[in-house]
Amino acid sequence: MSDEKSEANNNNDHATTSRRDFLKNVGIAGASMLMADGAAAEPATDAPDPDAEITAAEWLQGHFVLMSDEDKQEAIQRLEKRYSAQYGKKTTVSNAPPLEGVLFGYALDITKCIGCRRCVHACVKENNQSRYNPVIQWIQVMKIPRGNLAFAADKLNEGYPESSAMGDYGVQVGGNAYAPVGGLSTEHAQSYYADDEPVPDKSFFYVPVQCQQCEKPPCVKACPVRATFRDPNGIVVIDYNWCIGCRMCQLACPYQARHFNWGTPNIPPEEMNPKTHYFGNRPRMRGVMEKCTFCLQRTREGRNPACLEACPVGARKFGNLLDPESDVRRILASKKVFRFKDEMSTYPKFFYYIG
Repeated sequence: MSDEKSEANNNNDHATTSRRDFLKNVGIAGASMLMADGAAAEPATDAPDPDAEITAAEWLQGHFVLMSDEDKQEAIQRLEKRYSAQYGKKTTVSNAPPLEGVLFGYALDITKCIGCRRCVHACVKENNQSRYNPVIQWIQVMKIPRGNLAFAADKLNEGYPESSAMGDYGVQVGGNAYAPVGGLSTEHAQSYYADDEPVPDKSFFYVPVQCQQCEKPPCVKACPVRATFRDPNGIVVIDYNWCIGCRMCQLACPYQARHFNWGTPNIPPEEMNPKTHYFGNRPRMRGVMEKCTFCLQRTREGRNPACLEACPVGARKFGNLLDPESDVRRILASKKVFRFKDEMSTYPKFFYYIG
Protein backbone atom coordinates (compact mmCIF):
# COMPACT_ATOMS: atom_id res chain seq x y z
CA MET A 1 0.00 0.00 0.00
CA SER A 2 2.89 2.36 0.75
CA ASP A 3 4.16 1.91 -2.83
CA GLU A 4 0.72 2.80 -4.19
CA LYS A 5 0.53 5.93 -2.04
CA SER A 6 4.03 6.93 -3.09
CA GLU A 7 3.16 6.59 -6.77
CA ALA A 8 -0.04 8.59 -6.29
CA ASN A 9 1.92 11.35 -4.58
CA ASN A 10 4.52 11.37 -7.33
CA ASN A 11 1.75 11.82 -9.92
CA ASN A 12 -0.03 14.38 -7.72
CA ASP A 13 -3.22 12.60 -8.68
CA HIS A 14 -5.72 11.79 -5.95
CA ALA A 15 -8.09 10.28 -8.51
CA THR A 16 -5.49 7.62 -9.36
CA THR A 17 -5.38 6.49 -5.74
CA SER A 18 -9.16 6.48 -5.52
CA ARG A 19 -9.54 4.25 -8.54
CA ARG A 20 -6.79 1.92 -7.39
CA ASP A 21 -8.62 1.52 -4.11
CA PHE A 22 -11.81 0.87 -6.04
CA LEU A 23 -10.14 -1.74 -8.22
CA LYS A 24 -8.44 -3.36 -5.26
CA ASN A 25 -11.64 -3.71 -3.28
CA VAL A 26 -14.11 -4.34 -6.09
CA GLY A 27 -12.53 -4.59 -9.52
CA ILE A 28 -10.36 -7.66 -9.01
CA ALA A 29 -13.27 -9.64 -7.67
CA GLY A 30 -15.50 -8.27 -10.40
CA ALA A 31 -13.01 -9.19 -13.10
CA SER A 32 -12.70 -12.69 -11.70
CA MET A 33 -16.47 -13.07 -11.66
CA LEU A 34 -16.77 -11.81 -15.21
CA MET A 35 -14.14 -14.20 -16.48
CA ALA A 36 -15.50 -17.11 -14.48
CA ASP A 37 -19.11 -16.44 -15.51
CA GLY A 38 -18.07 -15.89 -19.10
CA ALA A 39 -16.12 -19.14 -19.19
CA ALA A 40 -18.99 -21.06 -17.62
CA ALA A 41 -21.65 -19.57 -19.88
CA GLU A 42 -19.65 -19.61 -23.10
CA PRO A 43 -21.53 -21.65 -25.71
CA ALA A 44 -19.80 -24.32 -27.76
CA THR A 45 -19.22 -22.02 -30.71
CA ASP A 46 -16.27 -20.17 -32.20
CA ALA A 47 -17.79 -16.78 -31.34
CA PRO A 48 -16.04 -15.31 -28.26
CA ASP A 49 -18.01 -13.85 -25.38
CA PRO A 50 -16.96 -10.17 -25.04
CA ASP A 51 -17.20 -10.39 -21.24
CA ALA A 52 -14.98 -13.45 -21.14
CA GLU A 53 -12.40 -11.55 -23.17
CA ILE A 54 -11.98 -8.88 -20.49
CA THR A 55 -8.63 -9.66 -18.92
CA ALA A 56 -7.35 -8.90 -15.44
CA ALA A 57 -4.61 -6.82 -17.06
CA GLU A 58 -7.21 -4.49 -18.56
CA TRP A 59 -9.05 -4.14 -15.27
CA LEU A 60 -5.82 -3.25 -13.51
CA GLN A 61 -4.50 -1.03 -16.29
CA GLY A 62 -3.45 2.47 -15.30
CA HIS A 63 -4.61 5.71 -16.88
CA PHE A 64 -3.39 5.51 -20.47
CA VAL A 65 -1.80 8.96 -20.61
CA LEU A 66 0.27 8.15 -17.50
CA MET A 67 1.52 4.78 -18.75
CA SER A 68 5.00 4.25 -20.13
CA ASP A 69 5.45 3.86 -23.88
CA GLU A 70 6.09 0.16 -23.37
CA ASP A 71 2.93 -0.29 -21.32
CA LYS A 72 0.90 1.59 -23.91
CA GLN A 73 2.20 -0.62 -26.69
CA GLU A 74 1.38 -3.76 -24.72
CA ALA A 75 -2.15 -2.50 -24.05
CA ILE A 76 -2.68 -1.68 -27.72
CA GLN A 77 -1.38 -5.06 -28.88
CA ARG A 78 -3.67 -6.78 -26.40
CA LEU A 79 -6.67 -4.86 -27.73
CA GLU A 80 -5.77 -5.46 -31.38
CA LYS A 81 -5.51 -9.19 -30.72
CA ARG A 82 -8.84 -9.30 -28.91
CA TYR A 83 -10.76 -7.21 -31.45
CA SER A 84 -9.30 -9.11 -34.40
CA ALA A 85 -10.45 -12.41 -32.88
CA GLN A 86 -13.82 -11.06 -31.80
CA TYR A 87 -14.80 -9.57 -35.17
CA GLY A 88 -12.92 -11.90 -37.48
CA LYS A 89 -10.90 -9.19 -39.22
CA LYS A 90 -7.53 -7.55 -38.69
CA THR A 91 -8.14 -4.57 -36.41
CA THR A 92 -5.71 -1.78 -35.64
CA VAL A 93 -5.77 0.49 -32.57
CA SER A 94 -3.93 3.75 -33.18
CA ASN A 95 -2.25 5.90 -30.56
CA ALA A 96 -1.72 8.87 -32.89
CA PRO A 97 -1.07 11.95 -30.71
CA PRO A 98 -2.92 15.29 -30.91
CA LEU A 99 -1.77 17.60 -33.70
CA GLU A 100 0.51 20.51 -32.91
CA GLY A 101 -0.91 24.03 -33.11
CA VAL A 102 -4.49 22.90 -33.69
CA LEU A 103 -7.72 23.72 -31.84
CA PHE A 104 -10.57 21.95 -33.61
CA GLY A 105 -13.87 23.72 -34.20
CA TYR A 106 -17.09 22.70 -35.93
CA ALA A 107 -19.76 24.88 -37.54
CA LEU A 108 -23.20 23.86 -38.80
CA ASP A 109 -25.54 25.89 -41.01
CA ILE A 110 -29.04 25.24 -39.67
CA THR A 111 -30.60 26.88 -42.73
CA LYS A 112 -29.10 24.12 -44.90
CA CYS A 113 -29.66 21.05 -42.73
CA ILE A 114 -32.56 18.99 -44.11
CA GLY A 115 -32.89 16.54 -41.21
CA CYS A 116 -32.01 13.49 -43.29
CA ARG A 117 -29.94 11.95 -40.48
CA ARG A 118 -27.23 10.75 -42.86
CA CYS A 119 -24.73 12.26 -40.43
CA VAL A 120 -26.19 10.11 -37.66
CA HIS A 121 -25.82 6.87 -39.58
CA ALA A 122 -22.35 7.74 -40.88
CA CYS A 123 -21.28 8.42 -37.31
CA VAL A 124 -22.67 5.09 -36.11
CA LYS A 125 -20.83 3.22 -38.85
CA GLU A 126 -17.52 5.06 -38.46
CA ASN A 127 -17.41 4.96 -34.66
CA ASN A 128 -18.56 1.40 -33.98
CA GLN A 129 -21.67 2.31 -32.04
CA SER A 130 -24.04 -0.38 -30.84
CA ARG A 131 -26.66 -1.07 -33.50
CA TYR A 132 -29.34 -2.66 -31.33
CA ASN A 133 -30.06 -3.63 -27.73
CA PRO A 134 -28.81 -1.08 -26.89
CA VAL A 135 -29.09 1.40 -29.76
CA ILE A 136 -26.48 4.14 -29.32
CA GLN A 137 -26.25 7.22 -31.54
CA TRP A 138 -23.88 10.05 -30.71
CA ILE A 139 -25.74 12.57 -32.90
CA GLN A 140 -29.31 13.57 -32.15
CA VAL A 141 -31.20 15.64 -34.73
CA MET A 142 -33.79 17.94 -33.19
CA LYS A 143 -36.77 19.21 -35.18
CA ILE A 144 -37.55 22.74 -33.99
CA PRO A 145 -40.34 25.09 -35.13
CA ARG A 146 -38.89 28.04 -37.01
CA GLY A 147 -40.58 30.49 -34.70
CA ASN A 148 -38.36 29.25 -31.87
CA LEU A 149 -35.29 30.84 -33.46
CA ALA A 150 -34.93 34.58 -32.97
CA PHE A 151 -32.13 37.10 -33.16
CA ALA A 152 -32.19 40.42 -31.36
CA ALA A 153 -31.77 43.20 -33.89
CA ASP A 154 -29.22 45.07 -31.77
CA LYS A 155 -27.02 42.02 -31.31
CA LEU A 156 -26.66 40.66 -34.81
CA ASN A 157 -23.18 42.12 -35.07
CA GLU A 158 -22.16 41.67 -31.45
CA GLY A 159 -20.63 38.86 -29.48
CA TYR A 160 -17.24 39.21 -31.13
CA PRO A 161 -14.44 40.24 -28.75
CA GLU A 162 -12.21 42.95 -30.16
CA SER A 163 -9.00 41.36 -29.01
CA SER A 164 -7.70 38.34 -27.17
CA ALA A 165 -4.50 36.52 -26.39
CA MET A 166 -4.74 34.54 -29.62
CA GLY A 167 -6.35 36.86 -32.13
CA ASP A 168 -9.67 38.56 -32.67
CA TYR A 169 -11.96 35.58 -32.29
CA GLY A 170 -11.63 34.47 -28.69
CA VAL A 171 -10.16 31.15 -29.71
CA GLN A 172 -8.40 30.74 -26.38
CA VAL A 173 -11.77 29.59 -25.08
CA GLY A 174 -12.93 27.82 -28.17
CA GLY A 175 -14.11 30.40 -30.67
CA ASN A 176 -16.48 33.26 -31.24
CA ALA A 177 -19.79 34.53 -29.90
CA TYR A 178 -19.12 35.22 -26.23
CA ALA A 179 -22.26 37.31 -25.84
CA PRO A 180 -25.49 35.74 -27.09
CA VAL A 181 -26.28 36.99 -30.57
CA GLY A 182 -29.51 35.10 -30.73
CA GLY A 183 -31.50 32.41 -29.07
CA LEU A 184 -32.65 28.89 -29.81
CA SER A 185 -35.55 27.65 -27.74
CA THR A 186 -35.97 23.88 -27.54
CA GLU A 187 -39.29 24.11 -25.72
CA HIS A 188 -41.21 22.51 -28.60
CA ALA A 189 -38.35 20.52 -30.10
CA GLN A 190 -38.98 17.00 -31.35
CA SER A 191 -35.99 14.80 -30.65
CA TYR A 192 -37.29 11.62 -32.24
CA TYR A 193 -39.29 12.29 -35.38
CA ALA A 194 -40.05 9.23 -37.52
CA ASP A 195 -37.35 7.90 -39.83
CA ASP A 196 -39.86 7.55 -42.66
CA GLU A 197 -41.13 11.12 -42.23
CA PRO A 198 -40.58 13.24 -45.36
CA VAL A 199 -37.86 15.84 -44.83
CA PRO A 200 -37.32 18.69 -44.85
CA ASP A 201 -40.49 20.23 -43.48
CA LYS A 202 -40.39 23.92 -44.40
CA SER A 203 -41.90 24.99 -41.09
CA PHE A 204 -39.03 23.53 -39.06
CA PHE A 205 -35.31 23.91 -38.51
CA TYR A 206 -33.28 20.74 -38.10
CA VAL A 207 -30.56 21.04 -35.48
CA PRO A 208 -28.10 18.15 -35.06
CA VAL A 209 -26.65 18.02 -31.55
CA GLN A 210 -23.61 16.03 -30.51
CA CYS A 211 -20.76 16.56 -28.06
CA GLN A 212 -20.06 20.29 -28.14
CA GLN A 213 -16.39 19.81 -27.14
CA CYS A 214 -16.69 22.48 -24.47
CA GLU A 215 -13.70 24.57 -23.55
CA LYS A 216 -14.94 24.40 -19.95
CA PRO A 217 -16.52 20.93 -19.94
CA PRO A 218 -18.67 20.21 -16.88
CA CYS A 219 -18.34 16.48 -17.56
CA VAL A 220 -14.60 16.63 -16.90
CA LYS A 221 -15.15 18.38 -13.58
CA ALA A 222 -17.77 15.79 -12.59
CA CYS A 223 -15.66 12.69 -13.28
CA PRO A 224 -14.43 11.36 -9.92
CA VAL A 225 -11.57 9.31 -11.44
CA ARG A 226 -10.45 11.63 -14.25
CA ALA A 227 -11.37 9.10 -16.91
CA THR A 228 -12.47 11.96 -19.15
CA PHE A 229 -10.31 14.94 -20.04
CA ARG A 230 -9.75 17.61 -22.68
CA ASP A 231 -6.88 16.90 -25.08
CA PRO A 232 -4.56 19.60 -26.57
CA ASN A 233 -6.74 19.81 -29.71
CA GLY A 234 -9.74 20.78 -27.56
CA ILE A 235 -11.45 17.39 -27.85
CA VAL A 236 -12.97 15.90 -24.71
CA VAL A 237 -12.04 12.21 -24.68
CA ILE A 238 -12.65 9.20 -22.47
CA ASP A 239 -10.23 6.51 -21.32
CA TYR A 240 -12.72 3.63 -21.52
CA ASN A 241 -10.54 1.30 -19.45
CA TRP A 242 -10.34 3.88 -16.67
CA CYS A 243 -14.07 4.71 -16.65
CA ILE A 244 -15.97 3.17 -13.72
CA GLY A 245 -19.42 3.79 -15.21
CA CYS A 246 -20.71 6.04 -12.43
CA ARG A 247 -22.50 8.28 -15.00
CA MET A 248 -21.66 11.49 -13.16
CA CYS A 249 -20.41 12.98 -16.44
CA GLN A 250 -23.74 12.15 -18.08
CA LEU A 251 -25.59 14.02 -15.35
CA ALA A 252 -23.27 17.02 -15.70
CA CYS A 253 -23.52 17.33 -19.50
CA PRO A 254 -26.18 19.91 -20.48
CA TYR A 255 -26.29 18.63 -24.09
CA GLN A 256 -27.27 14.99 -23.47
CA ALA A 257 -24.18 14.08 -25.46
CA ARG A 258 -22.89 11.24 -23.30
CA HIS A 259 -24.14 7.69 -23.61
CA PHE A 260 -23.90 4.75 -21.25
CA ASN A 261 -23.52 1.14 -22.37
CA TRP A 262 -26.20 -0.64 -20.37
CA GLY A 263 -25.55 -3.86 -22.23
CA THR A 264 -22.81 -5.43 -24.29
CA PRO A 265 -22.62 -3.34 -27.49
CA ASN A 266 -23.92 -5.10 -30.59
CA ILE A 267 -21.83 -4.48 -33.69
CA PRO A 268 -22.27 -6.91 -36.61
CA PRO A 269 -18.77 -8.20 -37.48
CA GLU A 270 -19.23 -7.34 -41.15
CA GLU A 271 -20.07 -3.72 -40.21
CA MET A 272 -17.32 -3.23 -37.64
CA ASN A 273 -14.83 -0.50 -38.63
CA PRO A 274 -11.39 -2.09 -38.03
CA LYS A 275 -9.41 1.15 -38.18
CA THR A 276 -9.70 2.48 -34.64
CA HIS A 277 -8.05 4.76 -32.10
CA TYR A 278 -7.55 4.08 -28.40
CA PHE A 279 -9.45 7.24 -27.38
CA GLY A 280 -11.85 7.16 -30.31
CA ASN A 281 -13.85 4.50 -32.09
CA ARG A 282 -12.45 1.27 -30.69
CA PRO A 283 -15.25 -1.05 -29.51
CA ARG A 284 -16.39 -0.13 -26.04
CA MET A 285 -17.37 -2.51 -23.28
CA ARG A 286 -20.52 -2.79 -21.20
CA GLY A 287 -20.70 -0.36 -18.30
CA VAL A 288 -18.72 2.59 -19.67
CA MET A 289 -19.54 5.99 -21.11
CA GLU A 290 -18.96 7.04 -24.72
CA LYS A 291 -19.43 10.17 -26.84
CA CYS A 292 -18.52 12.05 -30.01
CA THR A 293 -14.80 12.81 -30.39
CA PHE A 294 -14.99 14.69 -33.73
CA CYS A 295 -13.75 11.36 -35.19
CA LEU A 296 -10.28 11.85 -33.72
CA GLN A 297 -9.13 8.65 -35.45
CA ARG A 298 -9.64 10.68 -38.63
CA THR A 299 -8.92 14.25 -37.58
CA ARG A 300 -5.58 13.43 -35.97
CA GLU A 301 -4.58 12.22 -39.43
CA GLY A 302 -5.73 15.43 -41.13
CA ARG A 303 -9.07 14.04 -42.36
CA ASN A 304 -12.60 15.34 -41.83
CA PRO A 305 -15.16 13.77 -39.46
CA ALA A 306 -17.43 11.15 -41.02
CA CYS A 307 -20.59 13.21 -40.37
CA LEU A 308 -19.21 16.08 -42.45
CA GLU A 309 -18.40 13.83 -45.40
CA ALA A 310 -21.88 12.28 -45.25
CA CYS A 311 -23.80 15.58 -45.30
CA PRO A 312 -25.48 15.85 -48.74
CA VAL A 313 -26.07 19.61 -48.54
CA GLY A 314 -22.74 20.89 -47.21
CA ALA A 315 -24.22 22.15 -43.94
CA ARG A 316 -21.18 21.12 -41.89
CA LYS A 317 -17.77 22.81 -41.73
CA PHE A 318 -14.73 21.73 -39.73
CA GLY A 319 -11.32 23.22 -39.15
CA ASN A 320 -8.62 24.74 -37.00
CA LEU A 321 -9.77 27.69 -34.89
CA LEU A 322 -6.18 28.90 -34.69
CA ASP A 323 -5.96 29.21 -38.49
CA PRO A 324 -7.51 32.48 -39.79
CA GLU A 325 -7.97 30.87 -43.21
CA SER A 326 -9.89 27.81 -41.99
CA ASP A 327 -13.56 27.36 -42.89
CA VAL A 328 -14.62 27.69 -39.26
CA ARG A 329 -12.75 30.95 -38.68
CA ARG A 330 -14.16 32.44 -41.89
CA ILE A 331 -17.67 31.55 -40.72
CA LEU A 332 -17.09 33.08 -37.29
CA ALA A 333 -15.91 36.26 -38.96
CA SER A 334 -18.78 36.65 -41.40
CA LYS A 335 -21.93 34.83 -40.23
CA LYS A 336 -24.55 35.12 -37.51
CA VAL A 337 -23.19 32.60 -35.05
CA PHE A 338 -24.53 31.20 -31.81
CA ARG A 339 -23.78 28.40 -29.41
CA PHE A 340 -26.32 25.92 -28.12
CA LYS A 341 -27.23 26.65 -24.48
CA ASP A 342 -24.81 29.55 -24.40
CA GLU A 343 -26.11 30.51 -20.98
CA MET A 344 -24.36 27.47 -19.50
CA SER A 345 -20.96 29.20 -20.01
CA THR A 346 -19.32 25.98 -21.19
CA TYR A 347 -17.88 27.70 -24.30
CA PRO A 348 -18.54 24.97 -26.88
CA LYS A 349 -16.33 24.66 -29.93
CA PHE A 350 -19.39 23.56 -31.90
CA PHE A 351 -21.09 26.57 -33.52
CA TYR A 352 -24.42 26.99 -35.27
CA TYR A 353 -24.88 29.72 -37.82
CA ILE A 354 -27.28 31.28 -40.29
CA GLY A 355 -25.86 30.84 -43.78
